[in-house]
Amino acid sequence: MKLTLADVKRATLGIIQGTETVSVTGVSFDSRKVQPGDLFVALVGENDGHDYIQMAMDKGASAVLAAEGHVLAGDVPAVVVPDTLRGLQQLSQFYLKQVQPKVVAITGSNGKTTTKDMTAAILAKKYQTFKTPANFNNEIGLPVTILSMPENTEVLVLEMGMDRPGQLTELSNLAQPDIAVITMIGEAHLEFFKTRANIAKAKLEITQGLKKGGLFLIPADEPLLTEAPGLPENTEMFGPVPNDVSESLTQTVWTENGERFAIPMLGRYNVKNAEAAIMVGRTLGLDMNTMASALAHFDLTKNRTELLTGKNGERIISDVYNANPTATKEVLATLANDGAENLVLVLGDMLELGEKGPSLHAGLAAAVIAAKPKQVNLVGPLMVDYLAPALKKIDQNLLIKTYQQDELPQLAADLKEKLTGNDLIFLKASHGIHLEEVVTALSGK
Repeated sequence: MKLTLADVKRATLGIIQGTETVSVTGVSFDSRKVQPGDLFVALVGENDGHDYIQMAMDKGASAVLAAEGHVLAGDVPAVVVPDTLRGLQQLSQFYLKQVQPKVVAITGSNGKTTTKDMTAAILAKKYQTFKTPANFNNEIGLPVTILSMPENTEVLVLEMGMDRPGQLTELSNLAQPDIAVITMIGEAHLEFFKTRANIAKAKLEITQGLKKGGLFLIPADEPLLTEAPGLPENTEMFGPVPNDVSESLTQTVWTENGERFAIPMLGRYNVKNAEAAIMVGRTLGLDMNTMASALAHFDLTKNRTELLTGKNGERIISDVYNANPTATKEVLATLANDGAENLVLVLGDMLELGEKGPSLHAGLAAAVIAAKPKQVNLVGPLMVDYLAPALKKIDQNLLIKTYQQDELPQLAADLKEKLTGNDLIFLKASHGIHLEEVVTALSGK
């Protein structure tokens, strides 16, 4: 990105303090992460970004996007706007129009990050491609992602998150995608949306900003989407998963249109994510052989079924960024089908399930038993109060250990004492449980 303060003024209709020719080459809303040349965006939330302007300037910020009503030092180059979040979004739309990449927008209750990574890997074989870093997928992260893309970007792959009605409408209208994808409808956010049907309705908001004639991709096995009224004219379906899938801890293999595909991760459920990525690639002119090559070596965002080695030599599958019942059952089924021996499970609470939380946690029992673990470690009140007794009801001899969230150091210590090079440990929970702390303690990563 290379803009001037005059560009920022034009994009936001703000008022300039300082010289119009001041250059900005990046954007940051966290004063601790400011790089020289950045435009520091003083967002107002739990903390007021205006309190950190001097820190940002000391770290090399070249200018500030500030809100009306705040006193600025006279020597700070700035553009002043009514609302800095809205100003950030307006600036991202301005830059998006300058670069004019094809935009692929991806959402879903589960799998959106993996699908984003797969899609970007495929498209990078032919185009200058930029993707959402980490989980920068909300009303702040999305415009920051747009403003972070290089000026030569040809395809921009955006992940879009959602935790309330209307949010995807805002994000879709901001990004104006050429292609929009919904990976799946799960139980995430039942606390707020009450039913899967409501979740589907909110996910469908991703079509609100879809360009005229743009492609909309949905899973063929989800009637809440395939039977939804008013779908875009150019709607296509991906899946179902082929019958010839073979899977192991390190890769999943299948054949499509005569081409062998292998992805470096476990789980037939990830084949559906790959199917969506492949359809995006085909739409943008990639051939099957090239896409197979891309998927064989794609980079997976950290803590999404990431395979690591622990300090005691144990194999670790870290899937601790997010969790919902459907996704948890799917990966447990994969472990069961793989016949994983010496399996140790660490399962933390699945959050935002509302009044259905107790029954959905207890409902994991059959999938846990089918995986034949030698030990189950449960973290959080929902796992401890509902899954633990459900497991005991099925198998009184199963070794179960329970922990509350503030006992993660003890959990890590207990695991390190017992784990050996013969063990496979699988960890999954909602991000709010912070099982990544246990993963780091075991692996050093």
